[in-house]
Amino acid sequence: MNATASAIRPLAAVHLREALTAAADGHAPAALAALMHIDPESWQAIETRLSALGTTVLDALALAARTGGTE
Repeated sequence: MNATASAIRPLAAVHLREALTAAADGHAPAALAALMHIDPESWQAIETRLSALGTTVLDALALAARTGGTE
């Protein structure tokens, strides 16, 4: 990651974790609600970091839903 990359704010990280947990529990509306609370700068940083890993937020949510959060 380069020095100019945006930071993920701590609260945004909490919201992302809540979204993944909700997806793992089969609660899609709660997952969406948690994602909607992420600020734009953190959202961009999350997308950038996931892209570097070769995935997307949607893929991460789908994996959580498919595995129940065990992978």
